[in-house]
Amino acid sequence: MKTTAEHDERMAKMTFASVYPHYITKVERKGRTKTELHQVISWLTGFDDNKLQELLDQKATFETFFQQAKLNPNAQQIKGVICGYRVEEIANPLTQQIRYLDKLVDELAKGRKMEKILREA
Repeated sequence: MKTTAEHDERMAKMTFASVYPHYITKVERKGRTKTELHQVISWLTGFDDNKLQELLDQKATFETFFQQAKLNPNAQQIKGVICGYRVEEIANPLTQQIRYLDKLVDELAKGRKMEKILREA
């Protein structure tokens, strides 16, 4: 499925702070922790807890969020379908990065082992 320019723009302007509580709810409902969620976010973006909190307080858009991130070089290993889109085929880099994060949160919630989520094995 191909993303549209409108879809990409809507994703870019969405705030990380508006989605973050849903990430927490999703992982905690499945028995995972906020600490594990932060570990996954840190792996993808390079953000520590203080930087993450700063971006939440600023109500940073995903565009700003990923502009400040140092994307993990192994992020390209994230593959699969999330929200109807195959992440490795998404053409817009920002939309792809947002879907990388969604995919990692999904894997965490599904009980995947942390070393697999972090592409260590």
